[in-house]
Amino acid sequence: MSRGAGTAGYDMSIIFSPQGKLYQVEYAFKAIKTGGLTSIGIRGKDCVVVATQKKIPDKLIDPKSITSLYKLTDYIGCVQTGIVPDSKAQATKAIQEAASFHHKFGYQIPPNALAKRIADIAQLSTQHVSARPLGVSMILIGIDDELGPQLFKVDPAGVYSGYKATGAGEKEQEATNFLEKKFKPNPQLNQDETIQMAISTLQNVLGADLKASDIEIGMCTMENRKFVQLTEAQIDDQLTKLAERD
Repeated sequence: MSRGAGTAGYDMSIIFSPQGKLYQVEYAFKAIKTGGLTSIGIRGKDCVVVATQKKIPDKLIDPKSITSLYKLTDYIGCVQTGIVPDSKAQATKAIQEAASFHHKFGYQIPPNALAKRIADIAQLSTQHVSARPLGVSMILIGIDDELGPQLFKVDPAGVYSGYKATGAGEKEQEATNFLEKKFKPNPQLNQDETIQMAISTLQNVLGADLKASDIEIGMCTMENRKFVQLTEAQIDDQLTKLAERD
């Protein structure tokens, strides 16, 4: 990425510019959008869903080895959007933090506690010259025993927020605009409606009809509670239902 005019070396490390900017953090946000993928997270009445594009960069690569979905615990999962090595590093750290919490306290870490811990770790990278912010946005989902379906997004600056629906990646703004229009009339979506809205949002912002092999979907339900990834057959079934509904 070319350096912008007026950065005057302030983008070489974590240091405030005279305008009060941290250019390294801004570059991390830009890196998320340059990955070419868009991800969606939607919270339904009794479930929470994440969906993302699946692109195979080389025909010789085994498609099963490429994924943006990560199972952090049996009950919490996430979709990572941005630089792939950073995604894997952050997901690995999240798994370690969840395991440490379980070992220390004797019960599974709640989704909001894990989101806060990952955000705190990300924020530390904005304080030290020896580190750099990770160019990845995490959309984390899980079922809370008291609060039900939970959806959080963690950004490179260390900010995390709970959402009803959100997007990340190249078409984040377009996805957000689409969800704001469509989500308000249907605040209580069932399982199929939640999945189909995620697919519909991706297809709308990308301007293309996606096949089952082009999408990855992960979800948690109040019934099962565990994080599961939908198979291509299940995704194809949802695509068929969506086409028939439209």
